[in-house]
Amino acid sequence: MTASATTETTIGFIYPDHAAEDDYPYAAELLRPVEHVRLEVTHIYGTDLHAVPELLDLGSPERLAAGAAQLAPASPDAVVWACTSGSFVYGPDGAREQVRQLASVAGVPASSTSFAFVHAAQALGLERVAVAASYPQDVAGLFADFLGAAGIEVLEIRGAGIDTAAEVGTLEQEAVLDLAAANDHPDAQALLIPDTAMHTLRWLGALEDRIGKPVLTANQVTIWEGLRLLGQRVTHPALGTLFGA
Repeated sequence: MTASATTETTIGFIYPDHAAEDDYPYAAELLRPVEHVRLEVTHIYGTDLHAVPELLDLGSPERLAAGAAQLAPASPDAVVWACTSGSFVYGPDGAREQVRQLASVAGVPASSTSFAFVHAAQALGLERVAVAASYPQDVAGLFADFLGAAGIEVLEIRGAGIDTAAEVGTLEQEAVLDLAAANDHPDAQALLIPDTAMHTLRWLGALEDRIGKPVLTANQVTIWEGLRLLGQRVTHPALGTLFGA
């Protein structure tokens, strides 16, 4: 579905701290001429450690409610919690409740990056994937469990052991490409890169060329999920296989 030329669709994103949020205005510039989409990003703040207690705090109802309140003046048509680890750390049931509460306080459809990965994988018919995770191994394992609960088999996942989102946000293109290549599996149908703190949108073509298969990245699937919530099917060649025709 394509938005009409006279109607601008607004998707709100609650983004933790600061790292790779410039992926969103980049995507908005790509999408706006075709889809009249506005991507509105607000920030909430907490300790940016990739550790379970800190991630549970980061994704708490109070923090997400504050993010929804900050987005309210923009009148978003949908809201997405733009954080993977701060959603999957709750487990499937807890993450569903997190999204339910966010939708309730925002008054619009809501989702999170963890569910974005599940829905994107299902849309592409993926059953077996590899994961290039920036997290410590214990946190990376929780993402594999989350995918597994949705029927998506993780063939390869090794946490890179990067402790903070801020550090992930400093990774340059070659480092991201190398991380992706080091974590692929020959039997995986796609590679998933789950951290919204990692810059990836400008490098999706290079990533898919390097790996030779679809690559799903956190900010990519988060934007796609916001559009999915509104029933919009958008294509753009710069945004990878997920946004393909």
